Amino acid sequence: MAARVRIECINKTNRASAHERIAFFGGRNQDGSRWRLNQDDAVAGAKNGKYSFYVERPSGHVADVVIGRSVFGNEYLKTVADGEHPNNLLALPECPQ
Repeated sequence: MAARVRIECINKTNRASAHERIAFFGGRNQDGSRWRLNQDDAVAGAKNGKYSFYVERPSGHVADVVIGRSVFGNEYLKTVADGEHPNNLLALPECPQ
């Protein structure tokens, strides 16, 4: 069974394309320690059922995170369309390095 994991922060690239703009996803473990995964590891974890990601923005508004595919075939994480602007993932704060 996939672990339900909240994404609380991101680190962006310098790319303009929406599906290439996030390099890392991060959050906090139950013990308060921080976790961080690069885009490839996060996609792989979602694909193989290790993780079920979500964002909560604003507080109490949960959006599930799914795997998207660009026109070039690249896989990336995105939130389920919910009509919220700005984009739920891109609007998250930067993760501490």
